[in-house]
Amino acid sequence: MKIKVPESTKFLHALAIAILLLSSTHLSTSQIVSRVEVVINTDDNVQLGAEQFEKYLSLLKGKKVALVANHTSMVGKSHLVDTLKVKGVQIVKVFAPEHGFRGAADAGEKVASTIDKKTGIPIVSLYGDNKKPTAAQMQGIDVVVYDIQDVGARFYTYISTMSYVMEACAEAKIPFIVLDRPNPNGHFVDGPILEPAFSSFVGMHQVPIVHGMTVGEYAQMVNGEGWLKNNLKCTLTVVPCIGWKHSQYYQITIPSSPNLGNMNAIYLYPTLCLFEGTIVSVGRGTEKPFQIIGYPGFKEGKLEFTPKSGPGSKQPLYENKVCKGFDLSGFGENYIRDSKTLYLFWLINMYQNAENKATFFNSFFDKLAGTDQLKKQIIAGKTEEEIKASWKPGLTKFKEIRKKYLLYADV
Repeated sequence: MKIKVPESTKFLHALAIAILLLSSTHLSTSQIVSRVEVVINTDDNVQLGAEQFEKYLSLLKGKKVALVANHTSMVGKSHLVDTLKVKGVQIVKVFAPEHGFRGAADAGEKVASTIDKKTGIPIVSLYGDNKKPTAAQMQGIDVVVYDIQDVGARFYTYISTMSYVMEACAEAKIPFIVLDRPNPNGHFVDGPILEPAFSSFVGMHQVPIVHGMTVGEYAQMVNGEGWLKNNLKCTLTVVPCIGWKHSQYYQITIPSSPNLGNMNAIYLYPTLCLFEGTIVSVGRGTEKPFQIIGYPGFKEGKLEFTPKSGPGSKQPLYENKVCKGFDLSGFGENYIRDSKTLYLFWLINMYQNAENKATFFNSFFDKLAGTDQLKKQIIAGKTEEEIKASWKPGLTKFKEIRKKYLLYADV
């Protein structure tokens, strides 16, 4: 039987409570949610910006080209670097974001610059000594091309890297080209708007946690709204996707970073990443990062997990310590996605059940939230409905700005 999942907050709360209770039984959450078949609106005929060579190769011919790229920069089964080299494009440099060119480094791990063994091309890290290309690093470049798969959350740092590279291009008067890709969380907009006082690399601009834009649309907004330093504007070209719109769910086939290994994690990420500003583990160092939550000594959860150090998660929070919590596997892909909203139930619930509330939040939380108001609201005992009501004026204003830069039919 096929049913449409209601988008009611009350329904989701009831379901979440049921999942937390059932996590103490022999059933996993994925088994629970598999009993409801949800129709997924996908389109396998999406043509990525990078695949439309006729629209941008002429801008690269005879030029010294730098790419902003990583392991997701694939054109079919070939990496964009290899594809462009075969087509005669002179690639002189690759700028690599957080997680490195191969996408294997930990979150927050400093990445060194190196030389690509296969091509001999210099790989310049933008997550090491500097996050913005220096004037020296921009020398000898005629054009910069950006092609990275994003997941649509403000604190996912690939868009911060893009903003810094745009700024460097504007200062050096070098054209910047974005080869666009769909946003798997591009079907909704939600969360508190970042306040300038809380600007950081996990949130540079005054947008909500879920901005509902592709990197191409986001680049147009950054440029158009004058968000680059000193109100600079870069010479920007966006090559849009063909065959995608914001109401469609886009399935990522290559994990965009080490701890977002499947679509369930990607849909849960905008909600669960806030826990990284708390005492709660989001499952880094386990087989289910961003799909389970818990910490040592938590009394409410029956799931047990022990984070271990490994590739993509060196020295995770609570390494080798038994954590108790909840398995949210399947909830993201089957419910969070269709609810089109951030989901604060678990955050509020785990704060309320913390034995020592004074240590629940850490100094990183306000940067992730982009404001100090969310933490204050949770501490004050505000309900999820009250908190979300406080976001509405900012979201209404943001959506009006967002409309100016959309390249695809909106939801």
